Amino acid sequence: MRQRRAVRSAAAVLAVFLASATAWGAETPAPGGAVYEMEVMGVQADPQSGAPMVFLRGKQDKRELGMFIGPFEAQAIALPLQGIRPPRPYTHDLMLDALHRLKAKVKRVVITSLRDNTYFADLILDVQGQDMRLDSRPSDAIALALRDDAPILAMEAAFARSPQPSAPDGGERPKP
Repeated sequence: MRQRRAVRSAAAVLAVFLASATAWGAETPAPGGAVYEMEVMGVQADPQSGAPMVFLRGKQDKRELGMFIGPFEAQAIALPLQGIRPPRPYTHDLMLDALHRLKAKVKRVVITSLRDNTYFADLILDVQGQDMRLDSRPSDAIALALRDDAPILAMEAAFARSPQPSAPDGGERPKP
């Protein structure tokens, strides 16, 4: 009984959240120039600062994008890359489960820009056939996209001054 009430409450909150999101049609071009489909290469610590980073590479042009992220976000991205399902749901697993129960799914992620050393992204959801755009931190959007097998895109504006440290051992960047 309590579980059903909790699920209904969570679903209601998420439904209000989704309903208040900005609609963005799939055919509407986003500002920021060219769009590149990316693949997540991996997560590793920056050799100088020790801070975790996620590395993406363009599927077609092999352009690279490195973003500093927090340790919890690094774990949230690394788990699906390694095919690991935790015994209990993490925050991103819970969010995705709630989305699916509300007949919504992650359609795509668009990393839109880099401003004041902060990346910005849009999480595009398919909510019962309608696109909904949510402002998101790229790390959270990437973690959800990996779990829902959704494409990750990057706008040209996101590549400005992207950090590009080398691997700690002097070798290649992380592999998926």
